[in-house]
Amino acid sequence: MKKKRFRLFDAVLATVCIILVAESVAPAASIGNSQFFWWVLLLTVFFLPYGLISAELGSKYPGEGGMYDWVKKAFGKKWATRVAWYYWINYPLWLSSLAVLVTDIICQTLGIELSTLNLFLIQALYLVVVTIGGIFRIGENKWVVNFGAFFKVLFMCSLGLLGIYVAIKYGLANEYTFRSLFPTLSTEGIGFISVIIFNFIGFEVISTFANDLKDPKKEIPRAVIYGGILIAIFYLLPVFGISVAIPTEEISTSTGIIDSFSLLLGRLGLSEGVINSVLIAVMVMFIYTLIANIFAWNFGVNSIARYAAEDGSLPKPFKKVNKAGVPYMAAIINAIVALAINVIALFLPEDALDLFWTFFSFSLVTLLISFLPLFPTFAKLRKIDPLKEPDPKIYTISGGKFKLWTYTWIPFILLILGIFFTLFPEFNMAMFEYQWPLLAGVVLAIIIGELLAAKVKK
Repeated sequence: MKKKRFRLFDAVLATVCIILVAESVAPAASIGNSQFFWWVLLLTVFFLPYGLISAELGSKYPGEGGMYDWVKKAFGKKWATRVAWYYWINYPLWLSSLAVLVTDIICQTLGIELSTLNLFLIQALYLVVVTIGGIFRIGENKWVVNFGAFFKVLFMCSLGLLGIYVAIKYGLANEYTFRSLFPTLSTEGIGFISVIIFNFIGFEVISTFANDLKDPKKEIPRAVIYGGILIAIFYLLPVFGISVAIPTEEISTSTGIIDSFSLLLGRLGLSEGVINSVLIAVMVMFIYTLIANIFAWNFGVNSIARYAAEDGSLPKPFKKVNKAGVPYMAAIINAIVALAINVIALFLPEDALDLFWTFFSFSLVTLLISFLPLFPTFAKLRKIDPLKEPDPKIYTISGGKFKLWTYTWIPFILLILGIFFTLFPEFNMAMFEYQWPLLAGVVLAIIIGELLAAKVKK
């Protein structure tokens, strides 16, 4: 029997690479000083319950169906279809936002302006590269994922340590007071819940690696716990570095990391040549992580799409696999949809919207919608399919009814709040002038999801 190529160490690094999404650090930092309140709160009341629930469901029901299978067991095929649709459609939207981010980072770092054609060609090249990665199993891509995790840790920790040094020696770009560390009563702070929640999502993908792990029931929860500890540290360092370098109101949601490195390095008295060289190195590592991140996500997302297609929930083309059993057609469909979105963006007025943030928000909302059934699913499966006796190979959350209730419904409520305030950050007519592409896209996604659900049998 052939030895498995994906070990616990690889799973932990994959967890870091999947969940530690560097592109969302700058949007999170734009919250301001109150970001630390939200990080601590959501680490406690969302990240911990979500991680442990994913560990329990992933070890109890291992397989490439992942969250689709869990929801189907609890609520039937129609709800599983909705999960599969929202979980999938967020992915090409995310790819589109990352393709835009790649060109933004290149232009910002090199100080150049590219023509519309060249911007599109670079975005298309990015999509081609990550699509190629989608036709291999995670075990075959593990070196790409591992290096991606290493680079993320390197530049995110470097940004945090630079921020600490500059804060001690030169002071802060933003004033820190006890009051500023807490959110105001405005809806703006609540709207950023979704960004930080997005930074925590990804543990359920680890369960789809089950067939590549030697002992998935034992290694999946370990990967969740070890990876979660590392992720908590690696997120807080860079957001602090950005807040030290740039006034909150000036933080760019797309190029905030590069801007922060440039400003912090400038405070060290380094020559322009040295700073430019470092920035180019950071740019290369950053873009590499955007590739590695998708390599890590590809198999998980595409496997669930393939699984749902085989079950009749998604269109039949998603079922096609290559000789290695990888759903290659799902990867190709992802690229085609993402490319089409980027083509549409070419015809939008330059000042109509922030493309990265709009695509990212659209992806964010659909992803969070797909996770809404997860927590009720956990509660119902605990009732209808309890363990008759303890199984050392299955991780289970300990505690009484109150603990299980809080683990189920507090994260669920937070998801609803995050979705609502991402869609409606303000309550005035002016909001619709810049939110209409996002609102229209989400409405269209809901309609398609309901059409797909209506076609399947209960």
